[in-house]
Amino acid sequence: MAGARSKFLQIRQVGSLLLFLCVSGGGGATIRYSVAEEMESGSFVANVAKDLGLEVGKLAARGARLVSEGNKLHFRLHRKTGDLFVKEKLDRESLCGKADPCVLHFEIVLVEPLQSFRAEVRVFDINDNAPIFLNKEPLLKIPESTPLGSRFPLQSAQDLDVGLNGLQNYTLSANAYFHLHTRFRSHGPKYAELVLDKPLDREEQPELNLTITAVDGGSPPKAGTAHIRVVVLDVNDHVPQFSRLVYRAQVPENSANGSLVATVTATDLDEGTNKEIHYSLAQNPEAVLQTFQMDSQTGEIRLRGPLDFEATENYDIDIQATDGGGLSAHSKVLVEVVDVNDNPPEVTVSSVSSPLPEDSPVETVVALFTVRDRDVRVGGKITCFLRGDGPFAVKHTFRNSYSLVTDKSLDREEVSGYNITLVAMDTGPPNLSTETVIEVLIADINDNPPVFQEDSYVLTVRENNSPAVFIGKVHAEDLDLGENAKVTYSLLPPKSGDLSVFAYISINSDNGKLYALRTMDYEAIQDFQFVVRAMDGGFLSLSSQVTVKVVVLDDNDNRPMILYPLQNGTMPCNDLVPRSAEAGYLVTKVVAVDGDSGQNSWLSYHLLKATDLGLFSVQRQNGEIRTLRQISERDPMMQKLIILVQDHGQPSLSTTASLNILLVDGFSEPYLQFRDPANHTRKVNPSTKYLVISLAVLSFLFLFSVTVIFILHIYQKIKYKEKFTVQEHFYDDCNFPNNLVQVRDNGSLSQPCAYEMCSATGTGNSEFRFLKRFMPNFPFPQGTGEVKAESDARLPPECDRSNSRGLEGHAQIPDDYM
Repeated sequence: MAGARSKFLQIRQVGSLLLFLCVSGGGGATIRYSVAEEMESGSFVANVAKDLGLEVGKLAARGARLVSEGNKLHFRLHRKTGDLFVKEKLDRESLCGKADPCVLHFEIVLVEPLQSFRAEVRVFDINDNAPIFLNKEPLLKIPESTPLGSRFPLQSAQDLDVGLNGLQNYTLSANAYFHLHTRFRSHGPKYAELVLDKPLDREEQPELNLTITAVDGGSPPKAGTAHIRVVVLDVNDHVPQFSRLVYRAQVPENSANGSLVATVTATDLDEGTNKEIHYSLAQNPEAVLQTFQMDSQTGEIRLRGPLDFEATENYDIDIQATDGGGLSAHSKVLVEVVDVNDNPPEVTVSSVSSPLPEDSPVETVVALFTVRDRDVRVGGKITCFLRGDGPFAVKHTFRNSYSLVTDKSLDREEVSGYNITLVAMDTGPPNLSTETVIEVLIADINDNPPVFQEDSYVLTVRENNSPAVFIGKVHAEDLDLGENAKVTYSLLPPKSGDLSVFAYISINSDNGKLYALRTMDYEAIQDFQFVVRAMDGGFLSLSSQVTVKVVVLDDNDNRPMILYPLQNGTMPCNDLVPRSAEAGYLVTKVVAVDGDSGQNSWLSYHLLKATDLGLFSVQRQNGEIRTLRQISERDPMMQKLIILVQDHGQPSLSTTASLNILLVDGFSEPYLQFRDPANHTRKVNPSTKYLVISLAVLSFLFLFSVTVIFILHIYQKIKYKEKFTVQEHFYDDCNFPNNLVQVRDNGSLSQPCAYEMCSATGTGNSEFRFLKRFMPNFPFPQGTGEVKAESDARLPPECDRSNSRGLEGHAQIPDDYM
């Protein structure tokens, strides 16, 4: 036995070499090998790497693996050496049954890149099964009148081996009555017939015992025996006769159990019980007995089990008709199984590339699969297609192998994964199909820059804020995943290149929160802008920018500032009002400004104190001071007013302004500064003394005025060069004479004094006309007309006013004037 196996292995190896040479010259043909059954696990089959023309180690580097067409893999591949080994002991009979040759199909799949090779291994049979008889002691009843040459079919021996190792011959033990004749079936094993050589005589020998031996063709051969008991019956000289020698029938493979296959009939010329015929299935293989059944009375043959064209296409059935006397006749029924399309296509997915990068080019191989249909005759051509609309297509590679490839560009942000439904459909009829779902995930790449939620941002911060206060947040989203979607924020200078913005603002690089680094001052800066960049964390980083504008909101932190009348340490300037003025006469106007904006800069004017509260009123909106009634002779010449200027902020801030109003009989009277009448005593001077004092005082005042005017002129030029603010230009000098005349004993003025005066007319362009002479740089309101100063106006250099000082405090008013 061992020598035979060694010889067989040598023959197999030579055959494998020849097959390999054929494969190498055939290009993309199937690689074929052969092994003997019952080889132990781990037995060497062939070197796959050498047969594929690959270097040692390439199989491991390319992730080679075996994929079986069935449910079980019978071989294993050593990827480092490329050797193919038997995975477990092979039993050809359990793998293929009676099919010959017995071929096992599988694929060799290489992953990187995807590539597959078809291979098959033929399993050769060895003589490991002896023929056996299912019925070890068959019984034959043969009438004694049976003519010579009559034949009696015997049960076929079953041998699981095939070819030379299968059943070859029958032998019969020595006897005087019968010899053995071996016959062949068109489909099935050989069977033997007993041929009567000598007439039987029941009285001489009523029973015979024979031994039949079935021998196969192995080396050494194996055999199986059965003991035949032959009972000689009494005379019944007519045997049943079938209407046909061979019956033929066609049955669809999808016929239900109990379906009629064929009806046979037989007749017997005898009478009585010898004429009664009983039908039966004679000595048939087990497969026939499990598939068909026969009615002993009617001769109908019906299905007992399911038919499968793919397993067995034809059945050869031996039938027997036996009369009441025990005589029997035999015939055959050839059943052809008709193939119907009852098997859907089978899809076997051998490899899937998942996840798949979203930048994969068109025609990228996603999966490899094979399709087969067991209904090869009626199933027709198999069509593979994808259900639904997706960026994939099926591509035929060779024979029944296909590949799933991309036919459009992929975008993970639109679809992150696909459940691809693969449909394999035959042409029927009826059309049968199989659906297989292949899951493919899409891997992310950094192809999307961060996108801000808004085109631009406008943030607000209130002035006088605390340092490091949170003022707002910018947010950008990245449609990618993982590190590709991680956004980092940073500040960029504006297009003007001004880097001072970094001293005001800081940003949290992780969440885009913006913080003010320092206290804001609305009066210094009202708004500023900068650029925020959002950058993702991809290998090739992508970024986007957005402009952020920060608006500083005003707080009420500036008191109103009085521009007119001037408030300084000396006595305030006097305004003249003729005693003939009617009610509503415009005396003057208080002018104030507020460094804040909006509601915080809206000013209102209120009369806080006055010598006579019923004489004057202040317009709340514009600060105009008007008379409430006509001036009477009883009204004091000196009127002291304190005006409260208040803004509308929360809380509101205010400033007071003090001014003196002189009630005069006419504009010919000079501008005088009165002292408190209670402390003033009248002196009557002689004319000579008065004249001397007047000349001395006038001379002194003239020289002093010239000097002061010159100094003020130089001082104004210096201040102008240093770019004084509006209030510094506004507070120039106010020079009025204070001692141009002497007062006589009766209180009248002795000399007239020329001075410039502007009477109020109620229009906007006349309210400040008197300031044009003293403050040339004073800004007049737009659209109110041009302000003209009198060209011949002259001022005595007797009234000296120093430059204005801070006006945020309240002016102090002596109680003597109230």
